[in-house]
Amino acid sequence: MNRDVKKEISRVYVGSDAGIAQDESPAVALRKAARRLHKKWSAKFDALSEDLAREFTEKTLSSTDKSVQKKLSEAGFTVPFKMTDEMRDAYQATIGENVGLIRSIPEQYLTQVETMTMQSVTSGRDLGALTEKIEQQYGVTHRRAALIARDQNNKATSDMVAARQRSIGAKEGIWRHSHGGKTQRPEHVKADGERFDLSKGLLIKGKYVMPGKEINCKCGWEMVLPGFND
Repeated sequence: MNRDVKKEISRVYVGSDAGIAQDESPAVALRKAARRLHKKWSAKFDALSEDLAREFTEKTLSSTDKSVQKKLSEAGFTVPFKMTDEMRDAYQATIGENVGLIRSIPEQYLTQVETMTMQSVTSGRDLGALTEKIEQQYGVTHRRAALIARDQNNKATSDMVAARQRSIGAKEGIWRHSHGGKTQRPEHVKADGERFDLSKGLLIKGKYVMPGKEINCKCGWEMVLPGFND
């Protein structure tokens, strides 16, 4: 998307300077190009979002089930898993949330490109300056997409593991702080070893929080099995 945007904006920018599109001003030509690109790439991401979100969610579900089964096996249990209503709700909610986030990536980027293009025309900046600004916006968009990917992986894993554990009768977890990362939330460090309700989370700073749900949180939990480690 970024390569196509730079190529098309450059083509129209140079063409306008050369007098190729003499029937319209450079500003009009560039605005039309930006809107064409917006429409083109929004449609591509819309078409991709459902399949990509579903593939991600299926892989997350498979991974979390294997993780829970491994924990149960280590404890000497063999439990067949079924797709419960609660698991199905978590599955569909994850797909829906990711579809929206995937679609938001080009929307934010292309809106900014259109704004920067118009600002470049009105301020008399050259193509090199505009291309540099578009590349900077790509960097912002790329970092945001990476953050969304990490954040959604953590959230989806937390939601599905909790739903699966509740489906086999577990009601509580024991918070385990990751002790990783450059910065750590003091309240999450303090929460290490605390019991919490798997349907709500742990009460932290006035709200219930599940491990891994807050942005950049790498915490997890140990499942409490009734009659075994409760």
